[in-house]
Amino acid sequence: MTAPKPHDADVVEADGLTSLPPADETVLGRTYRALSFGIVSVVLLIAFEATAVGTAMPVAARELDGVPLYAFAFSGYFTTSLFGMVLSGQWSDRRGPLGPLTTGIASFGAGLLLSGTAGAMWVFILGRAVQGLGGGLVIVALYVVVGRAYPERLRPAIMAAFAASWILPSIVGPLAAGTVTEQLGWRWVFIGIPVLVVFPLALALPQIRRRAAGPVPAAEPSPSGRSDRPPSFDRRRIRLALAISVGAGLLQYAAQDLRPLSLLPGAAGLALLVPAVLGLLPRGTYRAARGLPSVVLLRGVAAGSFIAAESFVPLMLVTQRGLSPTLAGFSLAAGGGTWALGSWVQSRSRFEAYRERLTTLGMLLVAAAIATAPSVLIDSVPVWTLAVAWAFGCFGMGLVISSTSVLLLKLSAPEEAGTNSAALQISDGLSNVVLLSAGGAAFAGLGGGTVTHTPTDTTASHPAAFTAVFLPMAVVALVGAWVTTRLRER
Repeated sequence: MTAPKPHDADVVEADGLTSLPPADETVLGRTYRALSFGIVSVVLLIAFEATAVGTAMPVAARELDGVPLYAFAFSGYFTTSLFGMVLSGQWSDRRGPLGPLTTGIASFGAGLLLSGTAGAMWVFILGRAVQGLGGGLVIVALYVVVGRAYPERLRPAIMAAFAASWILPSIVGPLAAGTVTEQLGWRWVFIGIPVLVVFPLALALPQIRRRAAGPVPAAEPSPSGRSDRPPSFDRRRIRLALAISVGAGLLQYAAQDLRPLSLLPGAAGLALLVPAVLGLLPRGTYRAARGLPSVVLLRGVAAGSFIAAESFVPLMLVTQRGLSPTLAGFSLAAGGGTWALGSWVQSRSRFEAYRERLTTLGMLLVAAAIATAPSVLIDSVPVWTLAVAWAFGCFGMGLVISSTSVLLLKLSAPEEAGTNSAALQISDGLSNVVLLSAGGAAFAGLGGGTVTHTPTDTTASHPAAFTAVFLPMAVVALVGAWVTTRLRER
C-alpha cells in the first residue's frame, strides 16, 4: 500500500493561477469551509435518524406485534447496507462519489417513508432495508470525498467533526422522538425525518461536484499500452456483495426462527457469506494480519459489539425498569458528546504517535460499558448507572472509530480509497448483522418476547435474555483490545 497522493481537489485557483492551499489551512478555512459544512450536515442527518428512530423502535415493534422480530428492524438495515457499500466503493472509484451520494440519500428517505407508513412488521423491516441500501451508498461515498478533497493532515479533524455532529442529535433526538412518539405516534418520527434531506443536499452537492467529482485519473499505462485501472465495475465484487447480503439475511432469519428447519437457511447463509467475506475484505483480515487487515477487523469488532449491545438498551429500560420511550432514549444522550470528545482527542497532532494505544484504551472502555449495562436489571441499581457507563463507552468508541477511518485512508492509494472504504464499512455492517443475529437468537431463546410493563401487569422479557446479549458482546470487545496491538505495520 502507498500513502494517498494529493488529489486535484487540493489545488485551488486564485486570479487564474493554480496553487496549493496554505499549509496552515484548516477544515473551516476559506478553501474547505463550504465542503466541510456540507458533508458534516449529511452526517448530522444520519445521526439524527439513528438517535430518533432508536427511541421510537420499541413502540413501533409493540404496535406492529413484532417484538420477536425486534432485531430484524436493526439487522435489516445493516444487511442491505452491505451491498450498498460495495456498490458505492466501485461507483465512487470509477465515476466519483457524487452519484452514489445522491442516490443513497434518496433511498434513505424513501426507506423512512416506507417504514413510517407500514401496517405490518414485515413492511416496516422492508423499509429499514431500503433505508440501509441508501445508508451504505452514502457512508462510503463520504469517505471517498474526505480522501480526495482533504490532505492527510486535515483528515483527523474532519473525522472529529463527523463525530461532533452527533452531539446535538444525541441530546435533541431522543427527547424530540420520544415526545413525538408519545403525543403524535411513532410513525411521525419516520415520516418527518426525510424533510431534513433537502438542506444537506443543497449545501453539500455543489461543493462535492467541484472538489471531488469524477473518477481518479487513470494510472500510468503499462508497456502494453493498457491502463492498470479497470475501466468498469468489477462484476465479481458486485456478485460477492450480493452474496454477502443474501447470506447475512438468511443467517439472520435462521437465528430468529429457532426451529430445526432453520438450520437449512442458516447453512445456506454461511455458505454464501464465508467466501464472499474472504473475497471482499483485505487478505489476512480474519487472522488479524498487521496493518490494513487489522484496521478493517478492528472496525467490525468495535462497531458490532457496541451497536448490538446498544440496540437492546432502550428495550431493556422500557421493559425492565418501566421507563418511558423518551427517558429510555434520553439515558444515552450523553454518549453523543463523549463520542465526539473521544474523536476530538484522537485528532490532536500530539497524540498521533500514540494512536494505537488510544484505540486499546477505547476498546477497554467499550468492554467495561457493555459489561456494566445488565447491572440495571437489579432494581436497587440506579438507572443513571447505565447512562454514566455508556458515556465512557461512547468516549472509547470515539477514539476507535475515528482512528480506524484515519488509518484506512492513510494506508490506501487514491484509486483504492473507495474499495478499501467499502471493506471497512462491510466489516462494520457485517459484524452488526452477525452479532445482532447471535444476540437476537439468545434474546428470543431465553424469553425475550414480550414488552408489557405496567403497574397491574408486570409480565416482561426475562432478565436473563438481556444478560445473554450484553455479556458476550463485552467479551467480543475485549478481543478488539487485542486486535489494536496489530494495527502498526512492521
